[in-house]
Amino acid sequence: MLQRFLKPEVLASVASLDLIAKTVVDGFVSGLHRSPDYGFSQEFAEYRPYTPGDDLRHVDWNVYARTERAYLKKYRGETNCQLTLLVDASATMGAPKGGVPKIDYTRYLAASLSYLANQQRDAAGLIIFDDEVRHYVPPSTRQGQLHRLLHGIEHAEPNARTDYGKPFHHFQEAIKRRGIVVVISDFFADPETIVKTIEPIRYRGNDVVLFHILHPMEVRPTFDGPVILVDVETNDSMEVTPEYALHEYPAKIDNHIQELRSKAHGAGMDYYLAVTDRPLDGVLREYLSIRQGRL
Repeated sequence: MLQRFLKPEVLASVASLDLIAKTVVDGFVSGLHRSPDYGFSQEFAEYRPYTPGDDLRHVDWNVYARTERAYLKKYRGETNCQLTLLVDASATMGAPKGGVPKIDYTRYLAASLSYLANQQRDAAGLIIFDDEVRHYVPPSTRQGQLHRLLHGIEHAEPNARTDYGKPFHHFQEAIKRRGIVVVISDFFADPETIVKTIEPIRYRGNDVVLFHILHPMEVRPTFDGPVILVDVETNDSMEVTPEYALHEYPAKIDNHIQELRSKAHGAGMDYYLAVTDRPLDGVLREYLSIRQGRL
C-alpha cells in the first residue's frame, strides 16, 4: 500500500509540498523497516551497527528482537553531514507535456531529500538555477530551515536557458564546508562540458551525486505521425517522423546517457537516471547508498 504513495502520479494529486516530502520519506523508511535490508534502513533512521566494545546499554533490543541484528541508537549531534541541492529550473525542465512534468518530479525529489536531511539533523542548503542563480538558501540546521528550503523548491519555475557555470561558481564562492552535493537536472548539454564544469567541486572534497531527470517521452518517444519539435530554450525546430523516433533517436539518447554516466564516474561522481514515471523510493535508495558511506 505504501508503495503506491511513492508513485509520482499519485504525489501529483497532493497539493502541499511539505506533505509530499513527509509522505515520500515516511513511506520509504517504513518500507525499508519491513524489508530484509532492515539494517541499512536503520542506519539512516539514526542507528548504527553494533561493533565489539560498544556499550550494550545503547543497543536497541526491540530492533534486535525483530531482526536478530544489533544496532546502537544514535543521538543528536552524531551526524554532521552537509547537503547542498542544486536544482535546474531551466525551460526544458517544463517539457515535454503529459504525465508528471520534470520540474514537478524534481520538486518531489528535492523536497524529499530536504525533509530527510532535516530528519537526520544534517545541514541542508539550496541553489535554484537556470542561466542565473535564481534562489539561494545557505546550508543550515537552524529552526525553520526546512520551511525555507521547501519554499524555494516550491517556487522554482522553468525559465530561460541552462548555464551550469554560474551556479557552480556561486557554490564555490559561498560554501566552504565539505559535504554531499546533489545536482538535479535533465542535463541537456554536452556531457564532457557538464562534468568539467562540476568537477572542481570534487577537488574540494565534496561528494557529488547527479540525478538525471528525464520524461518517458524523452527516453522512448512515440508519435502517430510527423511532428515539429521546438527547443524551448533556443526556439530551434525540427521535423521528427515516427520512424526516426522509433529507430534512430533511442540510440542517440542512450549514448548521451551512457557518456554522461561514464564521464561522471570517471570524475569520481555518482550518477543516477530518474525517469519521471519511476517511484521515488528507488531514487531515495540510490541517494542513501551514497549517504551510507558518509556517516
